[in-house]
Amino acid sequence: MALILYQHPLASFCHKVLMALYENGTPFESRIIDLGNEESRASLVRLWPLAKFPVLRDEMLDSTVPETSIIIEYLDRHYPGPTPLLPADPSDALCVRLWDRFFDLYVQDPMQKIVADVRWTEKDQSPQTVAEAQALLRTAYGMIEKQLDGKIWITGDSLTMADCAAAPALFYAETVVPFAEEHSRLKAYYRRLLERPSFARVLQEAMPYFHMYPCREKLPAQFRPEKPDA
Repeated sequence: MALILYQHPLASFCHKVLMALYENGTPFESRIIDLGNEESRASLVRLWPLAKFPVLRDEMLDSTVPETSIIIEYLDRHYPGPTPLLPADPSDALCVRLWDRFFDLYVQDPMQKIVADVRWTEKDQSPQTVAEAQALLRTAYGMIEKQLDGKIWITGDSLTMADCAAAPALFYAETVVPFAEEHSRLKAYYRRLLERPSFARVLQEAMPYFHMYPCREKLPAQFRPEKPDA
């Protein structure tokens, strides 16, 4: 297999790249990385010493590609499919890149800070950090709501890289800061993302790992892990 994706099925940033791969039916081999396992971690570090996933390895072109947005652009250029994930028009492409970064920086990042705080012991938790992250998410939701006016996807009528960024970011963010009543367009957009076959497949593959998610009880009902027998 020419393409190998080093990833973990629970990780939101991995979901972003997986959605892009499934959207275009791009053949690849998945290698699940367990950062707690020395040998597994070492296999990732050999490719990308920062030990951050996902990382794409292209054996045919002898390329190692880190960082989600770069991976998706690389796939769009070298392994294009029926769904172009970055528009050919430079201005449209800039808009897609903007919203791709928006979801990474202003939805993913504050969401991860809140989830991380849940995992800390009480003495290490930071209510101020959580409050700031919650406020940032609410601001982001409002901006997304406005952006979606008259649009099916975040930048228009076609699904792009920005929607691949939005899907996992919103999936996890909604568990820590639920969408408000005034976010009707955002809620409808979120439903469209959940129903998109490429993202539905990502979530289905993540199901066996959702019990590891610290806020698992707030996942949508169909994704909540079954409670163990008493």
